Amino acid sequence: MPTELLDSWTKAEHTADDLEGQPLTFPTYRKGSGPGVIVIHEVPGMTPQFIAFAEEVVAAGFTVVLPHLFGTPGAPIGAVNVPTVISKLCVSREFVTLATRQTSPVSGWLRSLARELHSDVGGPGVGAIGMCFTGGFALGMMVDDAIAAPVLCQPSVPFAVTPGRGRDLGLSPADLDVVKRRAAGGCQVLGLQYKGDPMTGSRFDTLDRELGEAFIRVDFPGYKHSTVTLHRQQEGVDRVLAFLREKLAG
Repeated sequence: MPTELLDSWTKAEHTADDLEGQPLTFPTYRKGSGPGVIVIHEVPGMTPQFIAFAEEVVAAGFTVVLPHLFGTPGAPIGAVNVPTVISKLCVSREFVTLATRQTSPVSGWLRSLARELHSDVGGPGVGAIGMCFTGGFALGMMVDDAIAAPVLCQPSVPFAVTPGRGRDLGLSPADLDVVKRRAAGGCQVLGLQYKGDPMTGSRFDTLDRELGEAFIRVDFPGYKHSTVTLHRQQEGVDRVLAFLREKLAG
């Protein structure tokens, strides 16, 4: 496996309780300087394309932390590892894949990681970028005031196997209320998707309705999926970096 892609990153661990009070420990990788940004990988894990995107965020002047939640670091996307990882995630207690109106328990751990990074680097807060399976996790993290720049790249959970799940934001009613209050108070949310992507369902329409002008929606034409990695759009990468600079670096 091309684990050398992470050789220049500092590896550590973070331990914290999830939303159900259960302790979780996951590895983390850190690199860079400046305002903090947590970049959460997609399925099947920390792919070469994902790491390349994270390097771009570092080069743009940010302290980047990559939590390793599942999969093999550095492993490419393949016909075997994608279904293998998804099957494991579907039975993992930490993640919610089908249930509506629920926040994934791992969000508690991610909020703790954000607070730790914010305490270390200071500033108005930190950024959180989720993508695909973890796309909505940035919303779950936004409940904590440490998050000042949430970015949702093609959020795909709950899996959009029914229209209702395709509309759902993966948040409990209480967490959605907090997100709406923070959005009304000036914390904007950036979202990127391919307009024809069936995996994102209609949840961008839900975000339009729930957050109003606080939701910055970016729709790319076509039926692809991964906006900043496998099916990378340079405009998407530029929009993400500009959003982070505006919210975190002043």
